[in-house]
Amino acid sequence: SGMAEARQAEGFPSSLTSDGAEAELSAPVLQEIYLSGLRSWKRHLSRFWNDFLTGVFPASPLSWLFLFTAIQLAWFLQLDPSLGLMEKIKELLPDWGGQHHRLRGVLAAALFASCLWGALIFTLHVALRLLLSYHGWLLEPHGTMSSPTKTWLALVRIFSGRHPMLFSYQRSLPRQPVPSVQDTVHKVGRVPGMGQRPALRGGAADLPCPGVASQYLESVRPILSDEDFDWTAFLAQEFLRLQASLLQWYLRLKSWWASNYVSDWWEEFVYLRSRNSLMVNSNYYMMDFLYVTPTPLQAARAGNAVHALLLYRHHLNRQEILPSLLMGVRPLCSAQYEKIFNTTRIPGVQKDHIRHLGDSRHVAVFHRGRFFRVGTHSRGGLLSPRALEQQFQRILDDPSPACPHEEHLAALTAAPRDAWAQARSSLKAQAQGALEAVEGAAFFVSLDCEPAGLSKEDPAASLDAYAHALLAGRGHDRWFDKSFTLIVFANGKLGLSVEHSWADCPISGHMWEFTLATECFRLGYAADGHCKGPLDPALPQPQRLHWDLPDKIHPSISLALRGAQTLSGSIDCHVFPFSHFGKSFIKHCHLSSDSFIQMALQLAYFRDRGQFCLTYESTMTRLFLEGRTETVRSCTKEACAFVRAMEDREKTIPQCLALFRMAVDKHQALLKAAMSGQGVDRHLFALYVVSQFLHLHSPFLAQVHSEQWRLASSQIPMQQTHLFDFHNFPDYVSSGGGFGPADDHGYGVSYIFMGDDMITFHISSKKSSTKTDSHRLGQHIEDALLDVASLFQEGQRLARGFRGLREENSGHSCNSPSSH
Repeated sequence: SGMAEARQAEGFPSSLTSDGAEAELSAPVLQEIYLSGLRSWKRHLSRFWNDFLTGVFPASPLSWLFLFTAIQLAWFLQLDPSLGLMEKIKELLPDWGGQHHRLRGVLAAALFASCLWGALIFTLHVALRLLLSYHGWLLEPHGTMSSPTKTWLALVRIFSGRHPMLFSYQRSLPRQPVPSVQDTVHKVGRVPGMGQRPALRGGAADLPCPGVASQYLESVRPILSDEDFDWTAFLAQEFLRLQASLLQWYLRLKSWWASNYVSDWWEEFVYLRSRNSLMVNSNYYMMDFLYVTPTPLQAARAGNAVHALLLYRHHLNRQEILPSLLMGVRPLCSAQYEKIFNTTRIPGVQKDHIRHLGDSRHVAVFHRGRFFRVGTHSRGGLLSPRALEQQFQRILDDPSPACPHEEHLAALTAAPRDAWAQARSSLKAQAQGALEAVEGAAFFVSLDCEPAGLSKEDPAASLDAYAHALLAGRGHDRWFDKSFTLIVFANGKLGLSVEHSWADCPISGHMWEFTLATECFRLGYAADGHCKGPLDPALPQPQRLHWDLPDKIHPSISLALRGAQTLSGSIDCHVFPFSHFGKSFIKHCHLSSDSFIQMALQLAYFRDRGQFCLTYESTMTRLFLEGRTETVRSCTKEACAFVRAMEDREKTIPQCLALFRMAVDKHQALLKAAMSGQGVDRHLFALYVVSQFLHLHSPFLAQVHSEQWRLASSQIPMQQTHLFDFHNFPDYVSSGGGFGPADDHGYGVSYIFMGDDMITFHISSKKSSTKTDSHRLGQHIEDALLDVASLFQEGQRLARGFRGLREENSGHSCNSPSSH
């Protein structure tokens, strides 16, 4: 952003023109140079030290000292723990004369200690990697633990070391396995033969064994007609016979050579090579608290939120964020955290690329069509929340108008990627400084002129409008390329719009939980709603960015704006908090909460459309190094059997309950298979990519690749429950986020469990489709959840009644001899 400063001399005091000022400044400038050099050296050193600590984890420098001292002590007691090795090392060291004999001894001991220490660390890494390759614990029924798993847990605890840093476990994570092709496509002999129709109202006999969890053919059976299914089965057989083994060989080679056999291709072919607009199609949003806004002042909320985000970045740079652990012991991969900040997706003509900077000391701010650069650090380090608030207030109070075309410039980031790549090259030639200031910012901040969030007058419509503002906005008030945009509305409501290629939702969710908890509980606000702390009148004004827009770019901007407004207008968002019950009721039924919701979604979709559809549920594969996501195909034969039973008046409650439990068990088996690297979709995707590289045409893979996901769903996890106090502040809890539909005639549904007794749903669809309606689906979801819950309540009442009858009967039989 040096260019931007060179072009922008407005904020500089005019006193520099006088002759006397020059002498005064020469000392501070050297001091400033010295200080900034010191800062970057400190940063490099701390990075190096952190990398070193991460590399030797679970050992620590103290353990080296302990080894060295022990060896010295043994030497002093005339013992040689190295079995003559130290003498050998001594001989290899140069001879510095007699008085340095002692020094050679110490050096030899240090070298031997280091070698021994290195060997021990290597052994620990190998042992931990072998331990972490065990997934038996995942496949065990809910709430039970076998003795091998207990032993495994104890061993992992021992080998994991104490006080891990964010990247401590990266070296010990196992690689994502490549499943066998037979498992992915089908297990031979377990799929219904040609023309044979499998029973859809499956009884227990139809429950597949867990090894067959990753069956592609089984997953498409419920939604295909008999002829279509037979044809697909035939294509699958041909694929297995002709091409599978060759493609699989390449994947095995890659999994051995690269750190992950699928993730880099997933990033490239699903995200970076996609030519569609990022808005709605790829980006997703995160929401603020639903029922409370900690301060009504826009600048104050922005000040605290930006400060909290930069604190998170500080923890991240020092690797002080704790690695996520499943069950408190099994670490997840932390690789995706690296690119949260200082990151932009740069458009290219055939493919985009992600540009990540080591550091950035400013944010880019958009307000009423104007762009500003706001420095985030002063000599004393990070600016206080109050100082940041003051900077944002200065921007809000700045009356200068937007230049023509500048106002809608950001619409280019919502354009199809090829068009934006071409426009960007001419923009870069003319306005490099301003472009650099935006793309090189820590993140983008959009100060919105309208209020948003829940309003008492019209709760439903106001929440829908809030979601819509976060997902699409006006099409020209977000820089969609930035890793994320922080949106602050006029009434102090917050939101986040996130670019999807650099990481998946749990990562931005983790940051967002920290931000909300920090800005509201830790930093807090003064009684008058301002940020705490003193003002800093000496701060230079925020710097207005000037875009020297070439004439040929004007048509591109208006075209992009039209496209963005059309896309924004076509999206139908609906957010509804479901407050009848939540996680605690589902746990009380001894069920997995995620499976419960997924089955209710199947029932709701069937009632909405009168048919079943391919359902995409996203789950994570971060048990493996650089793992991202896997698809759970939740529309199973068992789910369909349950839905049909619910719609069948003749089915009894116990029958429906039994089918529901079977559907949930099946979903759990699929979820666990996906998490442990035995899913279907990423493997088929990687096979398809290899086939494209080899110019091999496979009708089977082409058919898989062209599948349409009419229902895409995802649960937003609550990861840091310790940051929020559900009992005393039940309203201060994140309400999740949402994304656009994967198909023009489909739905996007995301949900989050808020506390114990509430679930918030975010539903999206296209208004252009006559088949979908987000509000209608919302109503169906609410009814489906209540129907399933009442099924359990009725079931319990029946069970209680039955138990009562049994006790009554057994009472009669006990008394019968005396009555005779």
